[in-house]
Amino acid sequence: MSRKTAIVSCYFQPNYGSMLQALATQMALDSLGYENETIDISGFNNEIKKAKLLYFLKASFTSTILFTKIGRARDAVIRRMRKNEYTKNMSIRNSAFKRFEEKYFKMSPIFNSKKELGDNCGRYYAILVGSDQLWLPGNIAADYYTLNWVGENVNTIAYATSFGQSCLPSGSEKLAKVFLNKIRHISVREQSGANLVKKISGRKVPVVCDPTLLFDGKEWSKIQDKKAIIDKEYIFVYFLGSNTVHREFVKRLRNETGLTVVCLPHIDEYVKEDEECSDIRLYDIDPGQFLNLIRNARYVCTDSFHCSVFSIQYEKEFFTFRRFASKNKQSTNSRLDTLFQITDIRGRLLSGNESISCVLTIKTDYKDVNARLKNIREFSYGYLIRALEDKGSTDCD
Repeated sequence: MSRKTAIVSCYFQPNYGSMLQALATQMALDSLGYENETIDISGFNNEIKKAKLLYFLKASFTSTILFTKIGRARDAVIRRMRKNEYTKNMSIRNSAFKRFEEKYFKMSPIFNSKKELGDNCGRYYAILVGSDQLWLPGNIAADYYTLNWVGENVNTIAYATSFGQSCLPSGSEKLAKVFLNKIRHISVREQSGANLVKKISGRKVPVVCDPTLLFDGKEWSKIQDKKAIIDKEYIFVYFLGSNTVHREFVKRLRNETGLTVVCLPHIDEYVKEDEECSDIRLYDIDPGQFLNLIRNARYVCTDSFHCSVFSIQYEKEFFTFRRFASKNKQSTNSRLDTLFQITDIRGRLLSGNESISCVLTIKTDYKDVNARLKNIREFSYGYLIRALEDKGSTDCD
């Protein structure tokens, strides 16, 4: 059997956090001296998409998040049919992602179906899934990130894999019970995920850090230019949601500071207010350049988990907003709660209605933050090493 490890990740999405966490997993295995490659899903991606679509069609339409996803899909189809400026800008952004993917990822051979991949998984010593929100109900239904297709003789590992929400629909929970009892080594990214695994399978599993946190800001500088993209002080804005209050906060911050607002607009959907609250809008930005924009910003405003992560890595004055109502069962806020808990950062998770003069007085002791990150890094690497060596269970006692 090969000693190579296969990575099952969401490397292909034109999303900065998804691509960077997938790269971080590869970087972590490289740093530990494990030969690895990421599974190329291009040969069976349509198979996965069809399974997810079928799930959404069957799912309850009472879910706010499901309504949102369906609405976005509908709008995306309409926009693709219109050769407008938005379509052209999205094409430019997607091309930047594709260039980055081709430059940095080590890919497996192309498999034409999930069955073919399963038949050939013996070419690997271990198959590692993670991280990101790969165990959302739609992904569970698609049955790729579950590793159910992996043979029993291959070591299976979940590193910092996330359910993306604090509870699952009953149908998804039944499916989860199967794969959670099959994967040999499980770790999750959020405490809510550990609670779910315990509830569904009875296994007590560790909470480890997102793979992007396995490296500090200096190490992340290796995939970006030293020179700043913007040659003056600016506020960097990166919103995935469409909340108007958050964008009004940006306008007030701009008025208070007199700084230029630099934005990556329309990340998950077209949001008209992105045009109104920004001075410079960028599209031809790859994940390395995304880090450059965070690293050199005076302030960062975001509702993104990974933008918050890198703001911490670069010791920025940043303001994070919740995308979802806390009482929403499908909310993905738990990853932010865990991030701020493990770093003990306080006062930077906002609603958007706060006084600008007050939030500008918030101070963060990054010396303490870095010490905490060092500890969780060591713990997370320890889990990963034990799982890769496959010496007994790495679940918590």
